[in-house]
Amino acid sequence: MKAAVLYSNEDIRYADWPEPEVAPGTVKIAVKAAGICGSDVPRVLNNAAHYYPIVLGHEFSGIVADVGEGVTKVKPGDHVCGVPLKPCMKCPDCAKGNFSQCKHYSFIGSREQGAFAEYIVIPEINAVKIDPEISFEQGALFEPSSVCMHAMRCTDYKGGGNVAVLGCGTIGIFTMQWAKIFGARTVTSFATSPKSLGLASRMGADYTINTKDEDFFEKAMEITGGAGFDYVFESAGSNFTHVLALKLAGNHAHVCYVGTPKSPLTFTVNEWENLNRKELKVTGSWMSGAAPYPGSDWELTDRCFADGRLKYDPDLFHAVYPLEQCADAFQEYKTPGKVKGRILFKIS
Repeated sequence: MKAAVLYSNEDIRYADWPEPEVAPGTVKIAVKAAGICGSDVPRVLNNAAHYYPIVLGHEFSGIVADVGEGVTKVKPGDHVCGVPLKPCMKCPDCAKGNFSQCKHYSFIGSREQGAFAEYIVIPEINAVKIDPEISFEQGALFEPSSVCMHAMRCTDYKGGGNVAVLGCGTIGIFTMQWAKIFGARTVTSFATSPKSLGLASRMGADYTINTKDEDFFEKAMEITGGAGFDYVFESAGSNFTHVLALKLAGNHAHVCYVGTPKSPLTFTVNEWENLNRKELKVTGSWMSGAAPYPGSDWELTDRCFADGRLKYDPDLFHAVYPLEQCADAFQEYKTPGKVKGRILFKIS
């Protein structure tokens, strides 16, 4: 088969690759769409791959081509997406349902062959059947949606409050939507790009604020009557937004850090003191997954995409490339700030 094969740093090529075959308990998928996650970028451009050569890609959807012996959950012809995390199911964390903390996990598309290919074979439990009316492009967004749902769980999220979401990338947009679906009084999206803020508004944000505006903080506080936000989700991964999250939070608020920092973080004493004085509840959020594995986040994404509560907009993707142009797609990331949202590979 053909695949986008990473041979060494910055050397990703459309090339021949062994086609995987089904084994008992596994599902073979003809991949139709696969998104480039932000975590894929350093693997290609900054020597962060676990080994070479490797086929990356963990946000994907397609059609079941074949199933192994004993598979009952899906059948050939079904539309599916793939859950990339493969917990060991034996360690204490897995026993507690904390699958993203498994110390012995594997991960499709980073530790083993991924979906930047014509075919992929995954365990039956990792194949999630999706409504055939949902596009394959949307199917490639199930994984980031589940990450955002996991962040909701990490904060013990409850509706009725004012929510701030910092960042309007894919994770920020889905976090904003889930906060709305689960009953937020208001959701405010923060970003620096007018285009990204426009997308957030179209996708349901009650307010959008450009943090480049001199009076942006005063505008934000007006939304909450000066009290600060009840929930703050940081998805941008920058030092500025990590600090801002603590500043925007109200007393006893929940702050969840979802974005991955790309450089060291620094806080002044006064900035960090927000956490103490307000008695904030601060948590991180990592990947996704809940018991019974892979968790209801995937089913909820399917249901809410199907009935329209979870909105889709083509602008969630910065660009769409055929897999043959994999090298060109990753070149776009070499211009800082150029790529807004995901880049999608369409695979026939």
